[in-house]
Amino acid sequence: MRHIPKSRNNLCLVEITKDKRATIRTQVACGVVAAPLFITAFTAIGAKRPGYDWRRDPVSSLGIGEHGFPQRANFGLAGVLYLFAALGLRQCPRRNVGPRAVPALVAAAGVGLIGSGLFVTDPVDGFPPVIPGEDGPTSSIPPTTREGKLHKLFAIPIFAGLPVAALASAFGAPRRGNVRWGAYSAFSGIGMVASIVAFGAAFGPESRLAGRGGVFQRISIASGFGWLTALSLRALSSLRHS
Repeated sequence: MRHIPKSRNNLCLVEITKDKRATIRTQVACGVVAAPLFITAFTAIGAKRPGYDWRRDPVSSLGIGEHGFPQRANFGLAGVLYLFAALGLRQCPRRNVGPRAVPALVAAAGVGLIGSGLFVTDPVDGFPPVIPGEDGPTSSIPPTTREGKLHKLFAIPIFAGLPVAALASAFGAPRRGNVRWGAYSAFSGIGMVASIVAFGAAFGPESRLAGRGGVFQRISIASGFGWLTALSLRALSSLRHS
């Protein structure tokens, strides 16, 4: 076998490879910490917000008004972290991440979170309360604004895209011998869809689920974002053993 002498160029190639792997690990690690930071932040923000009831009110309602900046920033930070995570996931082995669509859907969810922070939702179910004489006439049904419509639009890649990503990852997992991962991904995707449907029903007229919309939305967030954390941990493990 011909001996290849060490050269400065060869050493640089090794260093670049190590640096790239370190970059990928850092990017994927963003997907590990994003959900715990996001959930902890909105829980703390909601606990300090007067009149806010986590069992009833959506997370997005924390972004309304002059006291809404912390939650809007929370949306933006989570979105940026998931964009970085998507960059790392697309360079990880597909047997651990799933189809190429999965990182793209994670990136779309990141964009959705950033958009949710930029465009504030309309008041829902009486929160925040309108003070007569300050914000105009009161109404039991608040008007729909363009900003509120955009907020709902950006929510689509989060609450629709993440279940699709989880189910896509679950679909081919058994063929690769990852039965448990496939079952967990399927359960997470279906659980997220079911809980977000219940969330929407909770705000219907005379709904039996009234007053529990916030609970169902948090179950959906825990299902989808928890799956993203598990996916990122799985990808990190593959990088350590590759």
